[in-house]
Amino acid sequence: MAQKKKGRPPSDSSMKDRIFVRVSIETQQKLDECTKQLALSRSDVVRKGIDMVHDSLKK
Repeated sequence: MAQKKKGRPPSDSSMKDRIFVRVSIETQQKLDECTKQLALSRSDVVRKGIDMVHDSLKK
């Protein structure tokens, strides 16, 4: 009988896609400041920013 695979279970909204972005030092510093104040990862801050822009387009 085959062994069960170990690891993380698959999630409903897997994040397989990656986006690479070049930013200036100033933008990186702003992002780092946001991560510290919000206690979020860089990815989470970027996702929140994309959601905010997308929501503003709907209005």
